[in-house]
Amino acid sequence: MAPIPIQIVESKSHPVIEWGGKKYPSLKRAEEAADAILWFAPETNGELAYRAYQFIEKKVGLPLADLAEKARDSRVTYKDLQAQPRRLLNSPIWSGLMTNGRAYAPFTYNYERLVPWRTLTGRQQFYFDHEGYIAFGENLPTYKPSPTPKQYGDLKHTTAQGPSKMLNYLTPHGKWHIHSTYYDNHRMLTLSRGIEPLWMNDQDAAEIGINDNDWVEMYNDHGVVCTRAVVSARVPRGACIFYHSPERTISIPKSPLRNNRRAGGHNSLTRIRLKPVLMMGGYGQFTFHFNYWGPTGVNRDTHILVRKLEKLVW
Repeated sequence: MAPIPIQIVESKSHPVIEWGGKKYPSLKRAEEAADAILWFAPETNGELAYRAYQFIEKKVGLPLADLAEKARDSRVTYKDLQAQPRRLLNSPIWSGLMTNGRAYAPFTYNYERLVPWRTLTGRQQFYFDHEGYIAFGENLPTYKPSPTPKQYGDLKHTTAQGPSKMLNYLTPHGKWHIHSTYYDNHRMLTLSRGIEPLWMNDQDAAEIGINDNDWVEMYNDHGVVCTRAVVSARVPRGACIFYHSPERTISIPKSPLRNNRRAGGHNSLTRIRLKPVLMMGGYGQFTFHFNYWGPTGVNRDTHILVRKLEKLVW
């Protein structure tokens, strides 16, 4: 088949393309693709948020469109986000309400506006009569002790190099940024010492000769990360914190331990583990939906060794 010619046509709001005789939003440039996503998202397009609440009104029989009525003319573009962070709009896709500068808190939508929870019963559930959950002993909230580092298997082939300490590696949501967005902002980099640092307990650090702001090397079977250490009594012994999603383009030195290769980001030390109950479906809220219901990130189930960086190499 001969390729279908694509003609670029400028509209008043967004560039469009003509393909097969029909017009579509242009995705030719990365910025245009970002703008198309923002245009079709109710969190950044007030008119779509208003229409979405009108749709939910019919489903639940409650007045809800007022949650977006005052923001119907609000729009956010990629250039807006480049200039500064912008607050999201109320959206029925999320359960938090953020009107008048309110901080996001989940389920305020359900609690204050009496919208049913997205469960089989429409209420908060503590018991699941799903046979898979019953088989795994998780049909009720339950305590399960953590597997040992040996059972996790992150250090089968890695041995301690010099004074090193094994720590439980945690990767919480970004402290100074939203994923990698705004991470390279000068003010935020100043607050975070110009890098995404490793937070560790002061007594753990003292045992292996690490002082606050020293360069350290974290390593296991999966990879290596080099960064600075924040030594703090606020971190419990035996654990460390490396906030997730730093870009490898900022302040990432090479690793002497791994043949002077460029050290990695937070995922370099983790591996994928799939929990069976998070792949079950066909039961109320247990139906796969990307980024909503499915296997979650392995952000607490990893162990690493950490040591003072013997030589800083860029």
